[in-house]
Amino acid sequence: MNEPVQQMETEAHAGCGAAQDGGRRSTGCDPEIKQRSLRRLRRIEGQVRGLQKMIEEERYCADILTQISSVQEALRAVGRELMRNHLKHCATEAIRAGESEAEGMYDELIDLIYKHNR
Repeated sequence: MNEPVQQMETEAHAGCGAAQDGGRRSTGCDPEIKQRSLRRLRRIEGQVRGLQKMIEEERYCADILTQISSVQEALRAVGRELMRNHLKHCATEAIRAGESEAEGMYDELIDLIYKHNR
């Protein structure tokens, strides 16, 4: 039961800014990265719809699995770019802010790296 409280404390000190609505916002996002990520995600959305259609049409399983791998790699590419942005802006700001902010960011980064590499 103690874990969620500890996680919330870490998130509160992780360096990304808090929005007025209670959500978290990035401290900085390169507009080009944002647009590129949105374009990629729209393309991925189309690929997923294509997968649904392939299954509806009972296409060959190996072809569907190949397309699933393609979607997964496309999502990983978006994740890598967003991770780079997070390091460049949010993490850098938190680490420069001082020991307390830095410690929270280190924990967050370790968690992100672990989750991202699964």
